[in-house]
Amino acid sequence: MNDFWNRHSNHYLEMAFRTDRCEIVSHPDGYGKNTGECGDTIEIFLTLSKNDQNAKEPGKNRIKWVAFDTDGCINTRACANTVAELVETKPLEDAWKITADDVIAYLETLPEDSFHCAELAVGALYKALTSAQSQHSTA
Repeated sequence: MNDFWNRHSNHYLEMAFRTDRCEIVSHPDGYGKNTGECGDTIEIFLTLSKNDQNAKEPGKNRIKWVAFDTDGCINTRACANTVAELVETKPLEDAWKITADDVIAYLETLPEDSFHCAELAVGALYKALTSAQSQHSTA
């Protein structure tokens, strides 16, 4: 067990064990669900800060909060938390720039055989972004 703690970066350990974003949001501004070939599923819920005319960039929706639910392994949870960390407070348009490689780089010590977990998390994010944009354009 000691080897596990020494083998992983602080970023990985924080993202793997952080639980404050683990929740199901009943009426999110954006929702995405993705299931990988491994059987893990991630659901991502986005809450947006609506157009604030006093903001630095008025007219842009920002991601205020990201929550997620997963039935996956510790690596899947680390990737879901990392996606949330990387996009929270960003304009919706900027969140599309997040890639699986960004997640892997942030975590530093994600095992190579779990890189698919980063792709799974980013895929759920993209679906949530699509949902948020669709809701925003019809609102």
